[in-house]
Amino acid sequence: MHRVAVVALDGVVPFDLTAPCEVFRTVRLAGGEPGYRVRVCGVENDVDAGTFRLRVQHDLDELEHADTIILPGIYDPSVPVPQKLVHAVLSAAARGTRVASICSGAFLLAATGLLDGRRATTHWRAAAELARQYPRIRVDADVLFVDEGQVLTSAGAAAAFDLCLHLVRRDYGSAVAAETARISVMPLERDGGQSQFIVHAPPAADDASLARVLDWLAENLQNEFSVEAIARRAAMSVRNLNRRFKEQTGMTPLQWLLKARVRRAQVLLETTSHSVERIATEVGFGSVNALREHFRRIVLTSPQAYRRAFQSKPMLDSATLP
Repeated sequence: MHRVAVVALDGVVPFDLTAPCEVFRTVRLAGGEPGYRVRVCGVENDVDAGTFRLRVQHDLDELEHADTIILPGIYDPSVPVPQKLVHAVLSAAARGTRVASICSGAFLLAATGLLDGRRATTHWRAAAELARQYPRIRVDADVLFVDEGQVLTSAGAAAAFDLCLHLVRRDYGSAVAAETARISVMPLERDGGQSQFIVHAPPAADDASLARVLDWLAENLQNEFSVEAIARRAAMSVRNLNRRFKEQTGMTPLQWLLKARVRRAQVLLETTSHSVERIATEVGFGSVNALREHFRRIVLTSPQAYRRAFQSKPMLDSATLP
């Protein structure tokens, strides 16, 4: 039987803690025997989970016997990681134990150094901070989870289920994973990634900011733009424009424009019944094929699938109400 140790620290996110417990608890193999033995352990027996406190029955010695260690998210990733946990995880990893993090649990895993030089993910709102604190990690904020073999990371909230079902499939195959997914009322594989949910904050509107130029671009997405035209609007050279864009958005002007068009398409898919063809024209893509290509690359799903998942239900006209 595969042994799983889920670590609970002060400030643990309850959902991230319970999701792996529930997924692995429901796994049944041929004949009905359980596929996993799950233990919750901690640095201390008494754990503050925010809205409630809990007592864990096992200490970190449980990591010595685990085949997989799960590090759930914590509310405050800036809190120092207990060195006792770092040493226990590193010792287990040296023995070949698999280690996975959920959401901001990536900060706990990053503190061990096991993510250095690897690709990893976390909740999209924490991705920039993870990359800032740990520059040797290749942070990918767009995906639901990343499998680097012995080390795995997942995005926030429901992505915990995606990661756990992926682990079940690795351990016992697709049939067992599919049955576990049915019990959890989850698809075995979901379309897209967490890029569907990311809200991109605009830069601050100060004198050195591109905010006014970005506002102008966003208001005129249906038009064609060249880098030279954008530079003229910003009253700066093309070289200076590219530098400012990299500093303030992390992208080139044309990369930002493509993402802005896709984000606008997302809004229209959510809030209107416009055809995909009309939306492609309104956001400035030359064809519906161009919209589909860039939409799938950035949002990791098709416009039609995105609409099915996120379109708002039409509200009743107040004049028709009794």
